[in-house]
Amino acid sequence: MTYKPAIVVIAYNRPRALERLLSSLERAEYPVQDIALIISIDRDQKNIAANEEVLRLAEGFQWKQGEKKVVFQQQNLGLRQHVLTCGDYTEAYGSAILLEDDLMVSPLFYSFTREALAFSENTASIAGISLYNHRLNVHTREDFSALEDGYDNWYFQFASSWGQAWSHAQWKAFRDWYDAGNQNLAGHEIPANVKAWSEKSWLKYFIGYLIEKDLFFLYPRISHTTNFSDQGTHVGSDSTAFQVPLSYGHQRSYSFSKLDTSMAVYDAFYESRCLSGHLDLDSGDLITDLYGYRKGPWQGRYLLSSRAHPYKVLRSFGRCTRPHETNIMESVEGSELYLYDTTVAAAAPEKPDEIRRILFSIRHLNSRQIARLRKWSIHK
Repeated sequence: MTYKPAIVVIAYNRPRALERLLSSLERAEYPVQDIALIISIDRDQKNIAANEEVLRLAEGFQWKQGEKKVVFQQQNLGLRQHVLTCGDYTEAYGSAILLEDDLMVSPLFYSFTREALAFSENTASIAGISLYNHRLNVHTREDFSALEDGYDNWYFQFASSWGQAWSHAQWKAFRDWYDAGNQNLAGHEIPANVKAWSEKSWLKYFIGYLIEKDLFFLYPRISHTTNFSDQGTHVGSDSTAFQVPLSYGHQRSYSFSKLDTSMAVYDAFYESRCLSGHLDLDSGDLITDLYGYRKGPWQGRYLLSSRAHPYKVLRSFGRCTRPHETNIMESVEGSELYLYDTTVAAAAPEKPDEIRRILFSIRHLNSRQIARLRKWSIHK
């Protein structure tokens, strides 16, 4: 099947953000014509002036690639219902790219999405396509990078909200699950950070769906969207924390790995699911917790963790190489990462050096930066 996804922009009351996103869409490259653009604006009953400015921007934007439709919601939907409504455009158009207004796209975003959708067409374990590439663990705010295995993608049991695409089949499978009332996340091992998100979040439910069904999003190796996190309903102030490098250059073909052969497959905790073979263990017996964010009780006999736990230590590893799972793959010597047998109680090992852990994540602080941080913390 040849995919020509509609582009659906989700807007509310941030005219500066919408103008920036539309400008990046205008500059992007499109390998096909007659691409539909839908700008869906949720109604704001309080900030009416900003809402109306967003509407004027949307109506005045000249879209040269095909049909443009501006939808001004009759009442306030809220973020969750607004995204769900926009996802339903996959039925009319066969597939859709959803972009919230605080994003910017790379020139190659459309070509990547088309190829990724086509690649995932007959793969039931792929539940959606991300245009964004994570470089930060959103739970712990530590450095993250997916293992480089030679392909243009990796897999993550974490749905994307910073640029994402679905075929109609992918979206319908989630919608059927959601509409059947599967919105109680209590019975799943879901990161505490995700569970704590507002009920206005649609993303927490899609993540719960991925975990329950053991499905994944296909992510790009180099990002095709970046996130400005402009101040708005769910963001207190502008931030560059989630800014990532965008893919620039010329049109090209992409090489995608299959899920069962990929070396870069991660669960919702940003933990690799590919380490059991390096430890001569069955995958169902190993719980990986290199970020130290997971909470017990543990679902497997063996625990690989950066925390000191009161279990028998079978092996220990250093934390020197990046990404941190390569310390296991390469059997790096040290006492910062531990493989435990949770069925055998024992004295907990010495806690790993927290300063080394911090420096591993941020790489380096020079003396001037340290002095500035100390001065800032005192005045704060």
